[in-house]
Amino acid sequence: MTEFSRRTFMMSAAALSALAASGKVAFAELPKLAKKDKYKVGFAQTESNNPWRIAQTNSMKEHAEKNGYQLVYTDAASSAAKQVADVNSMIAQGVDLIFLAPREEKPLIPAVMAAKKAGIPVILLDRNVDPSLAKPGEDYVTFIGSDFIQEGQRVAEWLAKNANGKSKIIELEGTTGSSPANDRKKGFDDAINKAGGFTILASQTGDFARDKGRQVAEALLQAHPDADIVYAHNDEMAIGAISAIEAAGKVAGKDIIVLSIDGGKEAVGLCAEGKIAAVVECNPRFGPKAFETMARYAKGETIEPWVKNVDKFYDATNAKAELADAY
Repeated sequence: MTEFSRRTFMMSAAALSALAASGKVAFAELPKLAKKDKYKVGFAQTESNNPWRIAQTNSMKEHAEKNGYQLVYTDAASSAAKQVADVNSMIAQGVDLIFLAPREEKPLIPAVMAAKKAGIPVILLDRNVDPSLAKPGEDYVTFIGSDFIQEGQRVAEWLAKNANGKSKIIELEGTTGSSPANDRKKGFDDAINKAGGFTILASQTGDFARDKGRQVAEALLQAHPDADIVYAHNDEMAIGAISAIEAAGKVAGKDIIVLSIDGGKEAVGLCAEGKIAAVVECNPRFGPKAFETMARYAKGETIEPWVKNVDKFYDATNAKAELADAY
């Protein structure tokens, strides 16, 4: 390299660095989505081992078909590493846009950034990524999902009004490092501590899984036989906890209050029976909102950083009447 060309290269690199720092360099911008009649769309699902995920997947497939789009679907089988590989495969297949339900907040950052670098917009569904490492409107289009903190708060607020003297809580957390687990814990813990008069005896992950939730609940109930409330971050763990409660010779809904989030048909049915006291819905029917948001983005509309889902609430006052509409 001649001195002139070296000097030119250095000047160009400096200019690009300055542009990047200002946020005006082209490759730092959010990828656009061209207007087309038909799209090839990726949906990177985190797992398919529970009714909530199955309902979400069916909704996405239904609305892709309804719009006549080709859907490239993958199932990460509860592995963040596989989900990153799934997104990279979608990039290699040249999809127009990727819907990503990130298993965990930090491990999926490389996938988001790889898609951005490839010029493929990403819309996050139901779980977020670490906001200090990737931002909506800059690195991905938006996050579509529920307010997980508010979900935890709603459970705690109901409990504060309906505990009937019960006060000792076991908390079954979701997948460690996932945004719903982090936020449902924060929302509940902050609100229940503010209410006063309650003690969280133990808080441990059940990984959003029924059998693991049952195992963890069994161990914690043995360690804390005075526990009279179980708060589970999702229906699967709540249903597992009911099995553990019954195995301990106690009655769910009488001896121990069980609280849950997700609002699947089985849990709402158990709420109608009185075994689960209250359930906050986490709406899994993402298809309509996801493809509507994609269409808005293709038109060039500015998308809000968080497209919020509306969630129902079930307890003894409405569970039986609402059961038919639960997913």
